Amino acid sequence: MTIHRISHGLRSLADRKRQSYDWQRIARPEQLWPKGNHWDTWLILAGRGWGKTRTGAESIRLMVEKGRARRIALVGRTSADVRDVMVEGPSGILDVFPAATRPIYEPSKRRITFHTGAVAIAYTGDKPDQLRGPEHDLAWCDELAAWRHASSVWENLRFGLRLGHRPRAIVTTTPRPIPLIRDLLNEDGRTTHVTTGSTYDNSANLPATYLGRLERTYAGTRIGRQEIEAAMLEQAAGALWTLNRIDAGRCGETPSLQRIVVAIDPAVTSGETADETGIIVAGQCDDGHAYILEDLSGRHSPAEWARCAVRAFHRYGADRIIGEANQGGDLVERNLRVEDRRVPYRAVRATRGKWLRAEPIAALYEQGRVHHVGGFPELEDQMTGWEPGSSGSPDRLDALVWALTELMVTPRSHNTQRALW
Repeated sequence: MTIHRISHGLRSLADRKRQSYDWQRIARPEQLWPKGNHWDTWLILAGRGWGKTRTGAESIRLMVEKGRARRIALVGRTSADVRDVMVEGPSGILDVFPAATRPIYEPSKRRITFHTGAVAIAYTGDKPDQLRGPEHDLAWCDELAAWRHASSVWENLRFGLRLGHRPRAIVTTTPRPIPLIRDLLNEDGRTTHVTTGSTYDNSANLPATYLGRLERTYAGTRIGRQEIEAAMLEQAAGALWTLNRIDAGRCGETPSLQRIVVAIDPAVTSGETADETGIIVAGQCDDGHAYILEDLSGRHSPAEWARCAVRAFHRYGADRIIGEANQGGDLVERNLRVEDRRVPYRAVRATRGKWLRAEPIAALYEQGRVHHVGGFPELEDQMTGWEPGSSGSPDRLDALVWALTELMVTPRSHNTQRALW
């Protein structure tokens, strides 16, 4: 009897495993490959946990097994995102293929080889030239709205989508109101097939603890509308910045810079629900214009954000690190000295409210004197979404204000004083 139960249990487990690979049976209708031949791009705008990654990976599997994809482009925000989410993630390409047909992944070559002989090559949204030249018959683009150089990468990709009878692209992304997403939406019903959805569409497959955490963290907030409900957010009514103004100054290359600073707005705690530490790298050229070079913000431990800032300082050949001392006191300097005791550092303290500190920086954007080198979606979300009375701490925005204040507002004689070691 015991042997029978074990045997029955093993068969049941094997049956469940086989069923997990039957995507046509277990997927929701909106996750299945769209019907019709009118579209070239399948744009999936959905919230966290909707199943975007699984849908993208299963679409690759479908086209490979049908023999309709031989040369595939996999494009993610960074190389780590391609590897950790699109390829090796729990809903990634390696996971959706049964063991007998599981593809071979060679990370050093950025290449996946499938059992049919088809090949997929990994590219990133921060390196447009990677896609200048290669040809493909299918592409999967993940989190396109968060790519650093979304428009130029997409343009190069589209030029290379010219193999096969009907080359197509699948785009899986959380919505952001960048021009490229707007352009794709304008083609809905013509060359674009649009699918939208919220996190709650997939609630049957998500842990209650995960949904509860999302609710506690984001319910009733602008970012919640974007990340959970997949709403396309416009700028807040009272925001100092508009996306059109930021876009007007956006550029693809950095000129020769006279000065560079790394600004830190530290979080006093760390962990999953803690505020982010804002870390912004900015520079100024001879004509007085400023350029935002990198946003390294995130939920870092004190040791991590100090290490990140010091590495950025050396990588860019910066002149100084600026750190807000209101919350962390001497913590910022102590952490930096652990990483590099000789790094030039100056503490700044907020004596006015955020709005008053931000106003002159917003004026510089209006004058066309500040330029973003590529896109910084999370930073720009804060810039266009923050207004007086907003809840939460706009840490990326605070770091941006400190960096540009140091470069463009603080008297030059004060700026050029070298910090004590």
